Amino acid sequence: MLQRLVFMILAILISACLCRAQVKLAAQTTGGWVKVSGTVKDLYSGELLTGASVRVTEAKNAAKEGAVTNNYGFFSLVLRGNEKQDSLRLLIAHVGYQDTAICVLFHRDTVLDVVLRLQTTEQQALDNGAVRVYAQSDRKIRPAQMGVSQIDLKEAEKLPVIFGEKDVLKTLSLLPGVKQSADGNAGFYVRGSSAGQNLILLDEAPIYNASHLFGFFSTFNSDAIKDVTLIKGSQDARYGGRLASVLDVHMKEGNNQSYHAAGGIGLISSRLSLEGPIQKGRSSFLVTGRRTYADLFLHLSKNKDVKDNSLYFYDLNAKANLALSLKSHLYFSGYLGSDKLGLKDQFMIDWGNKVATLRLNSILGEGLFSNTSLIVSDYRFNILLKSGNNTFHLNSLIRDLDLKQDFNWNSPIGSFHAGIASMYHQFDPTHFSGGNDSTDYSQYKSYQYSLENAAYLNYSGKLNKSLEISAGMRFSTYSILGPGTYYNYTAASADPVDSVTLSKGQFGKTYFNPEPRVSLAFSMNEVSSLKASYSRNTQHLHLLSNSVSTNPTDQWIGDSYNIKPETADQLSLGYYHDFAQYRLEAETYYKWMGGQVDYRNGADLTTTEDVESQLLYGVGRAYGLELYLKKNRGKLTGWISYTLSRTEKKIAGINGGNWYKAHQDRTHDLSVVALYPISARWDVAGDFMIATGNAVTFPDAKYQINEQTFFYYAKRNDYRMPCYHRMDINFTLKCKPRKHYQSSWSFGLYNVYGRENAYIIQFEQDKSNPDRTIAKQTALFRWVPSVTYNFKF
Repeated sequence: MLQRLVFMILAILISACLCRAQVKLAAQTTGGWVKVSGTVKDLYSGELLTGASVRVTEAKNAAKEGAVTNNYGFFSLVLRGNEKQDSLRLLIAHVGYQDTAICVLFHRDTVLDVVLRLQTTEQQALDNGAVRVYAQSDRKIRPAQMGVSQIDLKEAEKLPVIFGEKDVLKTLSLLPGVKQSADGNAGFYVRGSSAGQNLILLDEAPIYNASHLFGFFSTFNSDAIKDVTLIKGSQDARYGGRLASVLDVHMKEGNNQSYHAAGGIGLISSRLSLEGPIQKGRSSFLVTGRRTYADLFLHLSKNKDVKDNSLYFYDLNAKANLALSLKSHLYFSGYLGSDKLGLKDQFMIDWGNKVATLRLNSILGEGLFSNTSLIVSDYRFNILLKSGNNTFHLNSLIRDLDLKQDFNWNSPIGSFHAGIASMYHQFDPTHFSGGNDSTDYSQYKSYQYSLENAAYLNYSGKLNKSLEISAGMRFSTYSILGPGTYYNYTAASADPVDSVTLSKGQFGKTYFNPEPRVSLAFSMNEVSSLKASYSRNTQHLHLLSNSVSTNPTDQWIGDSYNIKPETADQLSLGYYHDFAQYRLEAETYYKWMGGQVDYRNGADLTTTEDVESQLLYGVGRAYGLELYLKKNRGKLTGWISYTLSRTEKKIAGINGGNWYKAHQDRTHDLSVVALYPISARWDVAGDFMIATGNAVTFPDAKYQINEQTFFYYAKRNDYRMPCYHRMDINFTLKCKPRKHYQSSWSFGLYNVYGRENAYIIQFEQDKSNPDRTIAKQTALFRWVPSVTYNFKF
């Protein structure tokens, strides 16, 4: 009933917006209007700048107060002149760059190629930062979209992280509503959802496992990243496919003016990046690489049992772009990452991602921007295990082919986004096989195929001087394709009741889901606003995991005849205020979730013939309050974030059909971050975090059968891990700059006071006293020092 009411309200709002837009557009299609569009880039590198502000000095002469460049550096404005004025003055600004003014004539529509010059140190000292701070705050206070966080990469470089490897994913866990999945792990939870409910994009390509070395490193090499945006609240209709959040990561284009190199040398890993023009001013390239070298030290050992072991990861990022004309650019970007862990010839596990994106950006005229993308993605893992004469294999993969077409039209009455996407999925669910010369065991489920399609339309604009709206609709479909056999199960039994067999190319069951989204922002004054939003998201791909951290053996599986699409309906309210030196954000949310997946009690995930036989389905709910206070100005900067939340599930067959806490449920989560320049050459940064422990299932009793002890588990996730807290610190020393060479040293200490946070707690029978049970706690880290040398030339 509530969902129907929300749908009706949203339909009325969208209809009202479209009617108003039609009337206003009709009134404004007669003379006096000119469209100004173009791109904004860095003068020295040619990098397109995301989030640059383009404003008219006399705001009353513009249909809207200004524009902000999108992820591809594109902007579009509609301006109005009069009989006494044949030109207007545009002001283009971006954080860290000098403002640039351009005069626009009203003779015809204009396409601009704007370049900005970096601020010098002297200019930054003279500038009190007020303009820059308000430019940033406008992006928080005025737009209707909620729950959007732009990661400041310069801040992220200074923050302490484990092993000293700068990592944007670790920075996310310091934001409100975002929780780290485990100690030192790259996985994260957003607003009560699981790690598999986050859409992680690298230049539009989906990344299915964003971690190296079981999560201690992320797949994102900081030298290759241009900007990072996290959307945890109201996604507009452009994004879909996940319930919780969107992590949108874009790579640098590469310097099209001159050649440069940068890198870093750490205790266990090093990285190097090269960039430069292919044809100066028109095309460029970027190549980055990173590798750990713990295995190189193993090879130096005289111990043969250690010498033949493997322990490393590497990743490569590459990007090239070509300016076909002033109005069109062609891009190619790719990523290749692989991990390998092996114990001599007895055990070997390797996993990795491969993604590639071919993209064409075009300005089609009349304020219309087009982005066409062809994307290939491949994730797989392989495990080899030898025991005596037996050899066993465990394998899985997910492979995608994606074609997307997006349009962005900036008109006198607002901004429209529309597009379509089609993604072909190929799954190889985890299968187990092996044996010896005399016996062979093979548990194998054939490949699964599916087709996921989506279409969307989104409008953003101002209803009046104080009220902005973003409203849209996304339609998603998911079709099961043959060949393949799908089994049906009931909640009462893991045995199939019937099956459906599809021939090659045959369409099976198709799921169709409308996904409405609407956000409203009311500007109370120049420095404060109120926002409200409703969004519905659908997810057709499901991550099956039984570990506390990001694990390479976590497997992805699509909708089937048993597994229905996951859905989430989220209502959010927020208040935002900018003080002279601070920014305050307060958001609260309530989320209803359907189609939630969990394991049966005592599920067998390794040797089961069909993993769907071990799954149960139900609903979930998550709600919470998020507070964020950031100090933007002064020598001491940083932020405090606090989250109060609850996440629960209700699934028939688990906990007697009653509500139970989800594993990622944490009542309290507090983070404090501080950055301070000690001198012209020394910077210090530190963070402290404390959080309620994850919900876990511990035994309630034990019993004996034939002198063998068994533990009895009564309720799912009815206990908690101990409270988690940790402090980290990092010092950065800037070396004296040379003519064409810059360098710095980074000295960090992870877990300053040596807290042994629990990673796993296991229960064992005391061999000396059968009536006594021993709880053994495992902690991964105590103190982890790091030293890294960074350079650039």
